[in-house]
Amino acid sequence: MKTSGKRVAFLTLGCKVNQYDSDAMRSLFLRRGYTAAEGDDEADVYIINTCSVTSVGDKKSRQTIRRIRRAHPQAVIAAAGCYAQLAPEEVAKTGCDVIVGNQNRHRIVDYVEAAAAGKRQNAVTDIMKASEFENLTVDPEGEEKTRAFIKVQEGCDNYCTFCIIPYARGRLKSRRQEDAVEEVRRLAEKGYREIVLTGIHLGNYGRDLHDGTTLSSLVAALLAVPGIARIRLGSIESVELSDELIRIMQTEDRVCSHLHLPLQSGSDEVLRRMNRHYRLGEFKDLIAGIREKIPGIALTTDLIVGFPGETEALFEETLATLREIRFSGIHVFPYSRRTGTPAASYPDQVPQAVKKERVHRVEALEEGISRAFRSSFVGRTVRVLAEEEKDGLYEGLSDEYIRVRMEGTQVRRGGLYRVRITSEAEGGLIGTAEEEL
Repeated sequence: MKTSGKRVAFLTLGCKVNQYDSDAMRSLFLRRGYTAAEGDDEADVYIINTCSVTSVGDKKSRQTIRRIRRAHPQAVIAAAGCYAQLAPEEVAKTGCDVIVGNQNRHRIVDYVEAAAAGKRQNAVTDIMKASEFENLTVDPEGEEKTRAFIKVQEGCDNYCTFCIIPYARGRLKSRRQEDAVEEVRRLAEKGYREIVLTGIHLGNYGRDLHDGTTLSSLVAALLAVPGIARIRLGSIESVELSDELIRIMQTEDRVCSHLHLPLQSGSDEVLRRMNRHYRLGEFKDLIAGIREKIPGIALTTDLIVGFPGETEALFEETLATLREIRFSGIHVFPYSRRTGTPAASYPDQVPQAVKKERVHRVEALEEGISRAFRSSFVGRTVRVLAEEEKDGLYEGLSDEYIRVRMEGTQVRRGGLYRVRITSEAEGGLIGTAEEEL
């Protein structure tokens, strides 16, 4: 049954997986006759997709819900996502009408309409009992989109001692390969050129399906979809990077020359305390092998500083590791104490001021290495997908995940171009589009 005339707005905190979940829920509302509110437009329904990866995420989630409630007292407000899953009682105190967490999102419209009729809904259930991927899909919208995120995996079985996400997302769950391929086919038919594969634990995709499906088999299947110009991989744990996937990246230029491999610490002692399933020697050998097989590949990472027990000497080990590996980009975070995780009760918690200072030191190191990496492309050609126009010039990402502004009158949105780089700019590159591929 369709509902006409009602407007729905989405506010999404956190990761790319959350963004996909929001897009999928938006599609559910649009199928039921709702209209998506744009910008500051007033809406009848507000969906806040919450984050809980850090305590800051929790705080921002609460603040966002309360701000929307104050500004729109007559609207129906629903909370989804990780914070709603982990702390439904706290979320209920913020004035939400619907709490849905990370399950049962396929029923979000029903919950909202029940709340609009005066029946508040708390649909949060035990995420650890969920064993199947919730196959939500995103309907292509608009004519100007070029890049789509596709969620193919949910949950995590690793239980790093600092991480709350396994408790918020549950066990490993993979999407059926044929379902993912079908969604990509629909997106390609609507003109999307690049697909970004995402998941909570992407490298383990297919392990729970027990039918031979792997991340490399999925990539191979997606390469066969007509119209797809590029496939980009989300974050992958180093220990799950298969030889077959590397072989595909070597031989198929439509798979972007970029890998995001979370290191988390450059100290073996800290890695052990984090319950990470590798040591520095293995990680460095993997990096060396990748660079030998795929010259010029961009390698980026995640890093946590100020983990309990991280002394100045252990942090210096991390800095030395970063200087040696030379990642082209580092997402660095101060350790966030998460109630319910083992590390929250570890002794030797690092003071906040020390964590902040270490973040700044990593950022300063990363800035120099990242700029040197970008500068190495001056005079060379890269492939760039034109995504949006700014100040008269189109820009987009290169295969190596560098933002490039393109000069050239023939450039059009959605085109894939060979671009000769002429200069390095703040946070990116500038070049001339030579030909469309």
